[in-house]
Amino acid sequence: MTNNLSSAQVLAQPFTLPNGTVLKNRLAKSAMSETLGTTDNRVTDSLIRLYQRWAEGGIGLQITGNVMIDQRAIGEPNNVVVEDERDLALLSAWAAAGTKNGTQLWMQINHPGKQSPKGLNKENVSPSAIPFKKDMAAFFATPRELTDAEINDIIQRFARTAAVAKKAGFSGVQIHGAHGYLVSQFLSGHHNTRTDQWGGNPENRRRFVLSVFEAMRAAVGSDFPIGIKLNSADFQRGGFTEEESLDVIRALSAAGIDLIEVSGGTYEAPVMSGTKKMEVKDSTRQREAYFLEFAEKARAAVTTPLMLTGGFRTVEVMGDAITSGAIDLVGVARALAIEPDAPNRLLAGQKTRHAVKPIMTGIKMIDKMGLMEVAWYTRQLRRIAEGKNPKPNESPLVSLVCGMTGNGWNTFKTRRLRAS
Repeated sequence: MTNNLSSAQVLAQPFTLPNGTVLKNRLAKSAMSETLGTTDNRVTDSLIRLYQRWAEGGIGLQITGNVMIDQRAIGEPNNVVVEDERDLALLSAWAAAGTKNGTQLWMQINHPGKQSPKGLNKENVSPSAIPFKKDMAAFFATPRELTDAEINDIIQRFARTAAVAKKAGFSGVQIHGAHGYLVSQFLSGHHNTRTDQWGGNPENRRRFVLSVFEAMRAAVGSDFPIGIKLNSADFQRGGFTEEESLDVIRALSAAGIDLIEVSGGTYEAPVMSGTKKMEVKDSTRQREAYFLEFAEKARAAVTTPLMLTGGFRTVEVMGDAITSGAIDLVGVARALAIEPDAPNRLLAGQKTRHAVKPIMTGIKMIDKMGLMEVAWYTRQLRRIAEGKNPKPNESPLVSLVCGMTGNGWNTFKTRRLRAS
């Protein structure tokens, strides 16, 4: 890539994945959980409106919020679940809306494992029966350890959901292997203390994600893009380390993964939201992106296309990260929740109208967990999905009260539905 291009021109360059899929520019919408499904976890017109708005805003690649693979294992009320073709018509409408304007739309496929609020599911499962730390145990129940048969069933569920996504017209899929959900739990020595083929050492702990990828590839074929969102580390003692992450990246690259999105953290250590501070040098902080140094290590390890999400603010830094060769795509998320057409402005070399900033209530326990970030931005997504404009200056406390009320009511409806 020539260094004579402006930062905006760099971002506007198309990018071709190794399988021939062409992304029209270097901006990618990273996944945000929308929770816009029905109480029984089906697709809604709200999702269709939301993703059409983003497609019209100029983004090259959109990755949906987590679509769950099992009705018995949702991460939040109103997640979409795809176990079969029951919603194929609505899924097709969602795919058609999200691929307007030459946009690629990938479905993010997920299983929450133990990272699901207490009481939402009949039970939570995980590689091992490891509870959350004390300050979060009130919100998340101790999980049951998965059996070998259940693990193999989950692997096939990932594959079935990917096949349905392809049939519906999504242009790719992404495995959610970050932020403390099930795939991430298998990779972490903190969460996975098994001694069978699925644990005991880093090689066995990555067997699950490699098996998921292999099953998905068999289900969708070689020409359909499969990506993964992966932690650089989970920032927990005894957990997933940078060295282990690089080994997973090498293994996935050798297996033929099409795109690796780098992120980091979990609900217990939410560095991905910017609310938990990492020990970084001033020079690193000035580069904006939280995980750019790790992305550079990943680039030295593999040639697989890399996407980096977390911390980007200015078009200049985005352009520099791509020009340096460290990454191929810039992931943006929260900016799109407050400014759906932000990509069009960035591609024109303009500043976004609204700056992304930490959402703080002043309530230490809430702010520390980073859950406020999720709740506040989810409310903005809901406004866009209703055909309204976001409220970039909405009070965090107002959002907290409304979010807790709405989440509590939706959780109650979900439990009542499952009990009937």
